[in-house]
Amino acid sequence: MNRPKNPNDRRHGARSGPPRKGGGPRGVPGKGGANNAGGRRGPGGRKPQGRDTQIPDPNLPKRDGDRIAKLLARAGIASRREVERMIEDGRVAIDGEVVTTPATVLTSLKGVTVDGNPVGAPERTRLFLFNKPAGLLTAERDPKGRATIYTALRNALPADTPRLMPIGRLDYNTEGLLLLTNDGEFKRALELPSSGIPRTYRAKAMGKVGQNDLEALFEGVTVDGVHYGQIEANLERRSGLQNWIELTLTEGKNREVRNVLEHLGLQVSRLLRIAYGPYDLGDLPRGAAVEVKQGEVERFRKALSRERAK
Repeated sequence: MNRPKNPNDRRHGARSGPPRKGGGPRGVPGKGGANNAGGRRGPGGRKPQGRDTQIPDPNLPKRDGDRIAKLLARAGIASRREVERMIEDGRVAIDGEVVTTPATVLTSLKGVTVDGNPVGAPERTRLFLFNKPAGLLTAERDPKGRATIYTALRNALPADTPRLMPIGRLDYNTEGLLLLTNDGEFKRALELPSSGIPRTYRAKAMGKVGQNDLEALFEGVTVDGVHYGQIEANLERRSGLQNWIELTLTEGKNREVRNVLEHLGLQVSRLLRIAYGPYDLGDLPRGAAVEVKQGEVERFRKALSRERAK
Protein backbone atom coordinates (compact mmCIF):
# COMPACT_ATOMS: atom_id res chain seq x y z
CA MET A 1 0.00 0.00 0.00
CA ASN A 2 1.49 3.30 -1.06
CA ARG A 3 1.53 5.79 1.74
CA PRO A 4 4.13 8.09 3.27
CA LYS A 5 6.59 6.33 5.50
CA ASN A 6 6.14 6.97 9.17
CA PRO A 7 8.64 5.81 11.79
CA ASN A 8 5.76 5.29 14.22
CA ASP A 9 3.98 2.74 12.02
CA ARG A 10 3.43 -0.62 13.71
CA ARG A 11 2.50 -4.08 12.54
CA HIS A 12 -1.18 -5.01 12.55
CA GLY A 13 -2.74 -6.12 15.81
CA ALA A 14 -3.01 -4.55 19.22
CA ARG A 15 -1.01 -1.37 19.61
CA SER A 16 2.13 -1.43 21.63
CA GLY A 17 3.85 1.33 23.50
CA PRO A 18 4.03 2.78 27.00
CA PRO A 19 0.88 3.57 28.97
CA ARG A 20 -0.65 6.99 28.49
CA LYS A 21 -1.02 9.40 31.39
CA GLY A 22 -3.62 7.94 33.70
CA GLY A 23 -2.43 4.37 33.37
CA GLY A 24 -4.52 3.08 30.42
CA PRO A 25 -2.79 1.57 27.37
CA ARG A 26 -3.13 3.32 24.04
CA GLY A 27 -6.59 3.16 22.55
CA VAL A 28 -7.97 0.85 25.22
CA PRO A 29 -10.96 2.09 27.22
CA GLY A 30 -10.03 3.23 30.68
CA LYS A 31 -8.60 6.31 32.28
CA GLY A 32 -6.39 8.02 29.75
CA GLY A 33 -7.04 5.20 27.26
CA ALA A 34 -9.60 5.33 24.48
CA ASN A 35 -10.27 8.98 25.12
CA ASN A 36 -6.63 9.91 24.71
CA ALA A 37 -5.32 7.90 21.80
CA GLY A 38 -3.69 8.88 18.56
CA GLY A 39 -1.89 12.06 19.61
CA ARG A 40 -0.91 14.50 22.31
CA ARG A 41 -4.42 15.22 23.54
CA GLY A 42 -6.73 12.98 21.55
CA PRO A 43 -10.44 13.45 20.92
CA GLY A 44 -12.77 13.02 23.83
CA GLY A 45 -10.19 14.00 26.44
CA ARG A 46 -13.13 14.66 28.73
CA LYS A 47 -15.47 11.86 29.78
CA PRO A 48 -18.10 11.39 27.03
CA GLN A 49 -21.48 12.91 27.81
CA GLY A 50 -24.85 11.39 27.10
CA ARG A 51 -24.06 7.95 28.53
CA ASP A 52 -26.95 6.14 30.13
CA THR A 53 -26.25 6.38 33.84
CA GLN A 54 -29.76 5.59 35.05
CA ILE A 55 -29.71 3.53 38.26
CA PRO A 56 -32.17 0.59 38.29
CA ASP A 57 -35.03 0.92 40.75
CA PRO A 58 -34.23 -1.50 43.65
CA ASN A 59 -37.97 -1.92 44.29
CA LEU A 60 -38.58 -3.46 40.87
CA PRO A 61 -38.36 -7.26 40.53
CA LYS A 62 -35.15 -8.53 38.98
CA ARG A 63 -35.65 -9.49 35.35
CA ASP A 64 -34.86 -13.11 34.54
CA GLY A 65 -33.29 -13.25 31.09
CA ASP A 66 -32.57 -10.75 28.32
CA ARG A 67 -34.48 -9.12 25.51
CA ILE A 68 -34.72 -11.27 22.41
CA ALA A 69 -33.12 -8.56 20.27
CA LYS A 70 -30.05 -8.57 22.51
CA LEU A 71 -29.83 -12.39 22.51
CA LEU A 72 -30.11 -12.60 18.71
CA ALA A 73 -27.48 -9.90 18.30
CA ARG A 74 -25.16 -11.80 20.64
CA ALA A 75 -25.78 -14.95 18.58
CA GLY A 76 -24.50 -13.14 15.49
CA ILE A 77 -27.82 -12.99 13.62
CA ALA A 78 -27.46 -9.24 13.07
CA SER A 79 -26.91 -6.04 15.00
CA ARG A 80 -29.56 -5.24 17.62
CA ARG A 81 -31.07 -2.54 15.43
CA GLU A 82 -31.23 -4.91 12.45
CA VAL A 83 -32.82 -7.59 14.65
CA GLU A 84 -35.48 -5.09 15.70
CA ARG A 85 -36.26 -4.48 12.02
CA MET A 86 -36.49 -8.25 11.46
CA ILE A 87 -39.03 -8.46 14.29
CA GLU A 88 -41.04 -5.59 12.80
CA ASP A 89 -41.11 -7.51 9.50
CA GLY A 90 -42.41 -10.64 11.24
CA ARG A 91 -39.32 -12.71 10.48
CA VAL A 92 -38.71 -13.90 14.07
CA ALA A 93 -40.79 -16.53 15.84
CA ILE A 94 -40.82 -18.59 19.04
CA ASP A 95 -42.19 -22.12 18.68
CA GLY A 96 -43.91 -21.00 15.50
CA GLU A 97 -45.54 -17.88 16.99
CA VAL A 98 -44.37 -14.62 15.42
CA VAL A 99 -42.63 -12.25 17.84
CA THR A 100 -44.25 -8.81 17.85
CA THR A 101 -41.87 -6.83 20.08
CA PRO A 102 -38.07 -6.72 20.54
CA ALA A 103 -38.73 -6.28 24.29
CA THR A 104 -39.70 -9.96 24.58
CA VAL A 105 -37.58 -11.40 27.43
CA LEU A 106 -36.07 -14.89 27.14
CA THR A 107 -33.59 -16.94 29.13
CA SER A 108 -32.38 -18.80 26.02
CA LEU A 109 -32.94 -18.97 22.27
CA LYS A 110 -34.51 -22.42 22.42
CA GLY A 111 -37.37 -22.61 19.92
CA VAL A 112 -36.46 -19.27 18.28
CA THR A 113 -36.37 -19.15 14.48
CA VAL A 114 -35.43 -16.43 11.99
CA ASP A 115 -37.01 -16.81 8.55
CA GLY A 116 -38.02 -20.29 9.65
CA ASN A 117 -34.46 -21.35 10.48
CA PRO A 118 -33.59 -22.39 14.06
CA VAL A 119 -31.11 -20.15 15.86
CA GLY A 120 -28.11 -21.93 17.33
CA ALA A 121 -26.39 -21.14 20.60
CA PRO A 122 -24.02 -18.13 20.49
CA GLU A 123 -20.41 -18.87 19.58
CA ARG A 124 -17.48 -17.29 21.36
CA THR A 125 -16.88 -13.68 20.39
CA ARG A 126 -14.44 -13.43 17.51
CA LEU A 127 -12.78 -10.37 16.01
CA PHE A 128 -11.07 -9.97 12.64
CA LEU A 129 -9.00 -7.17 11.09
CA PHE A 130 -9.58 -6.62 7.36
CA ASN A 131 -7.65 -4.31 5.05
CA LYS A 132 -10.51 -3.06 2.87
CA PRO A 133 -9.54 -2.03 -0.65
CA ALA A 134 -11.19 1.00 -2.24
CA GLY A 135 -14.09 0.17 -4.54
CA LEU A 136 -15.99 -2.11 -2.15
CA LEU A 137 -19.25 -1.41 -0.34
CA THR A 138 -19.44 -2.08 3.39
CA ALA A 139 -22.69 -4.00 2.96
CA GLU A 140 -23.90 -7.55 2.38
CA ARG A 141 -25.42 -6.77 -1.01
CA ASP A 142 -25.91 -3.87 -3.40
CA PRO A 143 -29.01 -3.34 -5.59
CA LYS A 144 -26.71 -1.87 -8.26
CA GLY A 145 -24.61 -5.02 -8.32
CA ARG A 146 -21.40 -3.42 -7.07
CA ALA A 147 -18.85 -5.56 -5.25
CA THR A 148 -19.04 -5.62 -1.45
CA ILE A 149 -16.56 -6.43 1.30
CA TYR A 150 -18.01 -9.96 1.42
CA THR A 151 -16.81 -10.53 -2.13
CA ALA A 152 -13.23 -10.06 -0.93
CA LEU A 153 -13.78 -11.79 2.42
CA ARG A 154 -14.75 -15.05 0.72
CA ASN A 155 -11.12 -15.37 -0.37
CA ALA A 156 -9.58 -13.79 2.75
CA LEU A 157 -11.21 -15.94 5.46
CA PRO A 158 -11.25 -19.68 6.23
CA ALA A 159 -14.31 -21.54 4.93
CA ASP A 160 -15.59 -22.29 8.44
CA THR A 161 -15.63 -18.63 9.57
CA PRO A 162 -19.02 -17.66 11.10
CA ARG A 163 -21.15 -14.83 9.75
CA LEU A 164 -19.30 -11.58 10.40
CA MET A 165 -20.63 -8.06 10.77
CA PRO A 166 -18.58 -4.92 10.11
CA ILE A 167 -17.91 -2.65 13.08
CA GLY A 168 -18.75 0.73 11.64
CA ARG A 169 -18.42 1.40 7.93
CA LEU A 170 -15.93 2.63 5.40
CA ASP A 171 -17.17 4.52 2.35
CA TYR A 172 -16.99 2.93 -1.09
CA ASN A 173 -13.78 4.78 -1.95
CA THR A 174 -12.25 4.68 1.54
CA GLU A 175 -9.74 1.93 2.27
CA GLY A 176 -7.90 0.55 5.25
CA LEU A 177 -8.74 -1.06 8.57
CA LEU A 178 -12.20 -2.52 9.02
CA LEU A 179 -13.02 -4.60 12.10
CA LEU A 180 -15.49 -7.49 11.82
CA THR A 181 -17.13 -9.61 14.51
CA ASN A 182 -19.72 -12.34 14.92
CA ASP A 183 -21.10 -10.68 18.09
CA GLY A 184 -23.78 -8.03 17.53
CA GLU A 185 -23.53 -6.67 21.07
CA PHE A 186 -19.76 -6.29 20.81
CA LYS A 187 -20.22 -4.55 17.46
CA ARG A 188 -22.70 -2.09 18.99
CA ALA A 189 -20.43 -1.30 21.94
CA LEU A 190 -17.52 -0.50 19.64
CA GLU A 191 -19.62 1.73 17.39
CA LEU A 192 -21.32 3.91 20.01
CA PRO A 193 -19.81 7.42 20.26
CA SER A 194 -20.30 7.22 24.04
CA SER A 195 -17.70 4.41 24.14
CA GLY A 196 -15.05 6.93 23.07
CA ILE A 197 -13.24 4.49 20.75
CA PRO A 198 -10.75 6.45 18.61
CA ARG A 199 -10.52 5.97 14.86
CA THR A 200 -7.41 7.22 13.08
CA TYR A 201 -7.28 8.09 9.39
CA ARG A 202 -4.63 9.25 6.95
CA ALA A 203 -5.86 11.50 4.15
CA LYS A 204 -4.19 12.66 0.96
CA ALA A 205 -5.72 16.02 0.06
CA MET A 206 -5.04 18.82 -2.41
CA GLY A 207 -5.21 22.46 -1.42
CA LYS A 208 -3.80 25.02 0.96
CA VAL A 209 -3.99 24.26 4.68
CA GLY A 210 -1.85 25.03 7.71
CA GLN A 211 -1.42 23.30 11.04
CA ASN A 212 -3.35 26.12 12.72
CA ASP A 213 -6.36 25.33 10.52
CA LEU A 214 -6.15 21.70 11.57
CA GLU A 215 -5.67 22.51 15.25
CA ALA A 216 -8.96 24.40 15.20
CA LEU A 217 -10.79 21.12 14.55
CA PHE A 218 -10.03 20.09 18.11
CA GLU A 219 -12.79 22.45 19.24
CA GLY A 220 -15.28 20.80 16.88
CA VAL A 221 -16.82 22.17 13.69
CA THR A 222 -20.28 22.43 12.12
CA VAL A 223 -20.60 21.66 8.41
CA ASP A 224 -23.92 22.04 6.58
CA GLY A 225 -25.83 21.86 9.85
CA VAL A 226 -24.01 18.76 11.12
CA HIS A 227 -21.78 19.21 14.16
CA TYR A 228 -18.60 17.16 14.38
CA GLY A 229 -16.93 16.86 17.77
CA GLN A 230 -13.26 16.96 18.68
CA ILE A 231 -10.87 15.92 15.95
CA GLU A 232 -7.12 15.87 16.37
CA ALA A 233 -5.49 16.57 13.03
CA ASN A 234 -1.81 16.86 12.17
CA LEU A 235 -0.14 17.84 8.92
CA GLU A 236 2.31 15.02 8.29
CA ARG A 237 3.76 16.08 4.95
CA ARG A 238 3.28 18.75 2.31
CA SER A 239 4.56 18.90 -1.26
CA GLY A 240 3.22 21.91 -3.11
CA LEU A 241 -0.56 21.67 -2.80
CA GLN A 242 -0.47 17.99 -1.89
CA ASN A 243 -0.90 17.23 1.81
CA TRP A 244 -0.88 14.09 3.93
CA ILE A 245 -2.97 14.63 7.06
CA GLU A 246 -3.55 12.29 10.01
CA LEU A 247 -6.83 12.66 11.89
CA THR A 248 -8.14 10.94 15.02
CA LEU A 249 -11.80 11.14 16.02
CA THR A 250 -14.30 9.23 18.15
CA GLU A 251 -17.72 9.91 16.64
CA GLY A 252 -17.38 8.24 13.25
CA LYS A 253 -20.28 10.08 11.61
CA ASN A 254 -21.06 9.44 7.95
CA ARG A 255 -18.28 10.83 5.70
CA GLU A 256 -16.94 12.80 8.66
CA VAL A 257 -13.31 13.10 7.54
CA ARG A 258 -14.16 13.98 3.94
CA ASN A 259 -16.79 16.55 4.93
CA VAL A 260 -14.51 18.26 7.44
CA LEU A 261 -11.53 18.46 5.08
CA GLU A 262 -13.71 19.70 2.21
CA HIS A 263 -15.00 22.36 4.61
CA LEU A 264 -11.38 23.52 4.92
CA GLY A 265 -11.19 23.86 1.14
CA LEU A 266 -9.33 20.60 0.51
CA GLN A 267 -10.03 17.96 -2.11
CA VAL A 268 -9.53 14.44 -0.72
CA SER A 269 -8.03 12.07 -3.27
CA ARG A 270 -7.29 9.17 -0.94
CA LEU A 271 -8.48 8.18 2.53
CA LEU A 272 -7.24 5.30 4.65
CA ARG A 273 -8.24 4.22 8.13
CA ILE A 274 -5.07 3.09 9.87
CA ALA A 275 -6.33 2.34 13.40
CA TYR A 276 -9.52 1.56 15.30
CA GLY A 277 -9.23 1.50 19.07
CA PRO A 278 -6.13 -0.49 20.05
CA TYR A 279 -5.81 -2.16 16.61
CA ASP A 280 -3.50 -0.96 13.84
CA LEU A 281 -3.58 -1.68 10.11
CA GLY A 282 0.21 -2.05 10.14
CA ASP A 283 1.49 -4.14 7.23
CA LEU A 284 -1.66 -6.24 6.73
CA PRO A 285 -1.85 -6.71 2.93
CA ARG A 286 -4.69 -5.07 1.04
CA GLY A 287 -7.66 -7.42 0.78
CA ALA A 288 -6.32 -9.68 3.55
CA ALA A 289 -7.86 -10.47 6.94
CA VAL A 290 -6.42 -11.78 10.20
CA GLU A 291 -8.13 -12.94 13.40
CA VAL A 292 -7.29 -11.33 16.74
CA LYS A 293 -6.22 -13.83 19.39
CA GLN A 294 -9.03 -14.82 21.72
CA GLY A 295 -7.20 -13.69 24.84
CA GLU A 296 -6.72 -10.19 23.41
CA VAL A 297 -10.41 -9.99 22.46
CA GLU A 298 -11.53 -10.94 25.96
CA ARG A 299 -9.19 -8.43 27.62
CA PHE A 300 -10.46 -5.70 25.32
CA ARG A 301 -14.11 -6.62 25.96
CA LYS A 302 -13.59 -6.50 29.72
CA ALA A 303 -11.84 -3.12 29.54
CA LEU A 304 -14.66 -1.79 27.36
CA SER A 305 -17.31 -3.11 29.75
CA ARG A 306 -15.58 -1.48 32.73
CA GLU A 307 -15.45 1.86 30.95
CA ARG A 308 -19.11 1.72 29.88
CA ALA A 309 -20.16 0.82 33.43
CA LYS A 310 -18.74 4.06 34.84
